[in-house]
Amino acid sequence: MNDKIIVALAQLDLVVGDVAGNTARILEYAERARDEMQADLVVFPELAVCGYPPEDLLFHTGLRRRVAKAIETIRESVRDIAVLFGYPEYVDDDIYNACAVFHNGKVLATYRKHLLPNYRVFDEQRYFKAGRNAAVFRLKGVRVGLNICEDVWKKGPAAASRSAGAEVIVAINGSPYELGSQEYREEVVRSRVRETGIPAVYLNLVGGQDELVFDGGSFTMNADGEVQFRAPPFSEGLYRVVLEAKASGIVPLPGEICPILPTEKSVYEALVCGTRDYVDKHTFPGVVLGLSGGIDSALILTVACDALGAERVRAVMMPFRYTSTMSQEDAAKQAKSLGVRYDVIPIEPIYEAVLRQLKPIFEGRPVDVTEENIQARSRGLLLMAISNKTGRMLLTTGNKSEMAVGYATLYGDMAGGFAPIKDCSKSLVYRLARYRNTLGEVIPERVISRPPSAELRPNQKDSDSLPDYGVLDPILEAFIEEDLSVDEITARGFDRDVVIRVLQLVKTNEYKRRQAPPGIRISGRAFGRDWRYPITSRYTFPE
Repeated sequence: MNDKIIVALAQLDLVVGDVAGNTARILEYAERARDEMQADLVVFPELAVCGYPPEDLLFHTGLRRRVAKAIETIRESVRDIAVLFGYPEYVDDDIYNACAVFHNGKVLATYRKHLLPNYRVFDEQRYFKAGRNAAVFRLKGVRVGLNICEDVWKKGPAAASRSAGAEVIVAINGSPYELGSQEYREEVVRSRVRETGIPAVYLNLVGGQDELVFDGGSFTMNADGEVQFRAPPFSEGLYRVVLEAKASGIVPLPGEICPILPTEKSVYEALVCGTRDYVDKHTFPGVVLGLSGGIDSALILTVACDALGAERVRAVMMPFRYTSTMSQEDAAKQAKSLGVRYDVIPIEPIYEAVLRQLKPIFEGRPVDVTEENIQARSRGLLLMAISNKTGRMLLTTGNKSEMAVGYATLYGDMAGGFAPIKDCSKSLVYRLARYRNTLGEVIPERVISRPPSAELRPNQKDSDSLPDYGVLDPILEAFIEEDLSVDEITARGFDRDVVIRVLQLVKTNEYKRRQAPPGIRISGRAFGRDWRYPITSRYTFPE
């Protein structure tokens, strides 16, 4: 047995469906690992060949042919280094979430994922058949066991690898970000390490894919459950780790341990990463958004600039008779400080033209929320026209609190292609704004400190229509993320009538959320692929 194995961890941002592009990157990074690091093994993420998660693309026969070609290309092309990568394996009518290890054209091992998650954002049982056998291969005398993502989250597969002779486990992953995810992953792997008595190498995907963001944070852990190396989050890279063979077993040598990010910083980085990848992977030249002078659009403008650069971001103020001077001043100040193109287009002429056309129908009816919605839809019309003409994607500015209770206008401020803060509560939006200002003030203080308002009628405040966000947000979190009942939420100290009202608002506004653009998932349960409440339902509260 040689004393040391050098492993290169390719923490990459791959693109779903881009089999040729992903394969080219696998070949590139394999060469770099061999030539720059003298690595013995280079490791790539779960389903690296097709990108993760491929969803129903897996059923397309064209993808099947491309994957087969890619696997053969990797086998034939990579020399003088072992390469471990994930791919979908097609066997007759079955598909497996698999990985393979090639070395100089030889197949050292193949492995099929045992545990297929089918909860929250995962629905792998829709696509894959579960594997049953452990896989262990020898590299310079060391017996290496393979696991894929969910396999290390529960008992069974890691122990099977140990029973098959593994001295170290290498797990490849597509584990998406959510609050506290890095700490949770490491605690889970620590449990497997302590059960098996052998160390682990954990490689994770990085980058944005629709509403999911993968945060990297790849690490090694010794047999005592101690992290010996941790890659930076939200960042691509090729990272060198060393496994040393000692009398006591395989030992990952200490390396750089990047710190786990504080909550606000990690969420902000996720928003930047997710926005950048959504725009760039769709090849949009840039983005446009309505800048109202309020906190939500202020935060999104900052995120967009950090993600794309100010030259690719365009902001539009669309004042009306109810738009305060403060809002106009603060929006202009922020746009100038960030260096984005800033246009001012009043909506009064559009609004009045619409009312004139509707006058025969509205005659005799009192002014109500309809007129407020016409304001929002006038703005949506202008923004979508700019988006169409310039090719820039429209970012919508709604937050999770608003999306939950329907405090948004369908075809108005909900119009657009991507909603960066869709999964951020209003309370979190304020915290993120204050965090970003610690790096250099770009959001005017008045935007953060003033009471929030949609400014759709005189002296309007959000609190006129909704409970205070300090009350609303924890109620929403208890219902959406914990599935608690009215009684259970009330037991936490909230007024029962307020709880019933809030939950009823969530229920009745499901139809709006189904028509909202995708947004970045940062919580344990976002409005998207892991929220599947019916639109048509006679379920009532207070049950």
